Amino acid sequence: MTVLIPTFNWSSVLPYSIASVQDQTFGEFELLVVGDGCTDDSKQVVEHLAATDQRLRWLNLVHGTGHQAGPNNEGLRHSRGELIAYLGHDDLWFPRHLEGLVAAIDRGSMVAYSSVLMVNPGQAPFVYPPRGQTGGEWLPPCSMMIRADALWKVGGWRFASQTGTVDPETDLIRRLAQRFGPPTALPTVSAIKLPASYRRDVYRTRPCHEQARWLERIRAAPDNEAMVRDACAEPPQPTIDGDDPVACLAPVMAPSVRAADRQRVLRAYKGLEVEPDQPLHQDQWP
Repeated sequence: MTVLIPTFNWSSVLPYSIASVQDQTFGEFELLVVGDGCTDDSKQVVEHLAATDQRLRWLNLVHGTGHQAGPNNEGLRHSRGELIAYLGHDDLWFPRHLEGLVAAIDRGSMVAYSSVLMVNPGQAPFVYPPRGQTGGEWLPPCSMMIRADALWKVGGWRFASQTGTVDPETDLIRRLAQRFGPPTALPTVSAIKLPASYRRDVYRTRPCHEQARWLERIRAAPDNEAMVRDACAEPPQPTIDGDDPVACLAPVMAPSVRAADRQRVLRAYKGLEVEPDQPLHQDQWP
């Protein structure tokens, strides 16, 4: 199977996301870290880790596409695995994440996903989606595993400029569900999502303290389910200078807003240049 980590110029978080992959109880994978036209030292960071782990490979697009759809599609083109799992470069997995999803796929699913512990500034951590929820809702990519042949058959990832008012993640899940039926929801929480879109200027400051703290917490917890329950009972996460990103960004998260417009606002909020996304290798899709 293949794990894909799309990344862009935030090398400080890569050792933590990669470590959470290396900690998996299911170890039969290749890990492709795919840069969206990275110009920082991400290549050096990944190649340093790859020197002691032959499962790691670095790829980098010559021109950035402005969305993880670009590196995700490029990673699929280079993948060797029959199954594809995604991990955001600033997100983390619990050790049994791959094990659980592989078992679901082996039972006949084309798409499976777990719940995640969502960690937003200004809010207490919470589980999303609710355990066992099914349907065409938005799903964090770090929760998903998809058969590679299913991805090819539906044409891979589309960009926000192509998906109307729904985000590319929702668009992909809907196309897969229309072709193969609804995805399988696991009744477990097996990932931690730290949304960059709710962290103002995070691509300019490029911190990694949250990833370091949560990875340490994952590794120290004898029971991940108990850790999730404890986290959900904790006070709201700290904000930056009193900023409330959830309230600030609420208007652009409305279902009527075009995905491309939403993406432009979110890119600006998290400190990235506002550029239109560029479809990549569209002629490659059947």
